[in-house]
Amino acid sequence: MSVQDELERLGVAPAGRDAVLPFAVEPLDVRGRAVMLGPILDRILDRHDYPAPVSRLLAEATTLVALLGTSLKFDGRFTLQTTTDGPVSMLVVDFQTPDGLRACAQFDAEAVAEAEARGATDTPSMLGRGHLAMTVDQGAAMNRYQGIVALDGTTMEEVAHQYFAQSEQIPTVVRIAVGEMLDRQPGAAPRHSWLAGGVLAQFLPDAPERMRQADLPPGDAPEGVGEHFVEEDDAWREARALVETLRDSELGDPEMSAERLLFRLFHERGVRVFAPQPLADRCRCSDARIRSMLKGFTEEERTDMTVDGRIEVTCRFCNTRYDYEAGEF
Repeated sequence: MSVQDELERLGVAPAGRDAVLPFAVEPLDVRGRAVMLGPILDRILDRHDYPAPVSRLLAEATTLVALLGTSLKFDGRFTLQTTTDGPVSMLVVDFQTPDGLRACAQFDAEAVAEAEARGATDTPSMLGRGHLAMTVDQGAAMNRYQGIVALDGTTMEEVAHQYFAQSEQIPTVVRIAVGEMLDRQPGAAPRHSWLAGGVLAQFLPDAPERMRQADLPPGDAPEGVGEHFVEEDDAWREARALVETLRDSELGDPEMSAERLLFRLFHERGVRVFAPQPLADRCRCSDARIRSMLKGFTEEERTDMTVDGRIEVTCRFCNTRYDYEAGEF
């Protein structure tokens, strides 16, 4: 059965841009998600007018969070945050179930410009060294879960692989790529837009022993002790190899759909798709939240924020500005 036949059977429209498409390749015991982002990236990035290398990096992180956050089966939040010593010192991408996505970056403009001049705008060069935290927040009544991955010359894909190896312990492969487009209309300045695509596949057989993976290097093993080795299951080896064949040009292709991408990868084995999960550009800031936050500060702290009798707060995610009379608090 083709992907189009499966969509017709489900009675759903193709996922299109800005929606995550869950899938399963049952002969290989693989489940996963695919996403193709477009307009939502432009809305998030255009608010801030980031330099291109910063936009590209934030688009990669947003694509990864879209793939990971939509796996939550409860009301909650999934947050990715980096803290590093590179030109881009912080990335924050936040997913709120069922569909809300927001993101922002903090960077040194001079350092980014210098890196651009040297042509050193790859992910490791932009981030430098530090760590990345992925946090799952299940609400006030539940404990938060956090996985931390060291950043030292790693890409977003490698970060995801490390996260699953040490936190979830599920064989996982991730491919992410970001593309740029220039839309040239007669009589108008060229318009820059962003595209991104990603696929996440996981090996989830009924028999847990088939999921065994090699232990992570301990770092302090006695001399002469080799690394732990476990031979991969044949089904997982095949699935992983197929996902790894994806080219950046495919994931960043404006004509490519998630359904077509999955069919290219898994048509010989048969791929089953499920109803798409749309994504929305949605910030959680509000007048009520900002007022509550300001009331939580001490009078001295509010005095430090006051300029000409007013307190101004700008949301770092959506750039919405809130302006209050200091006397209100």
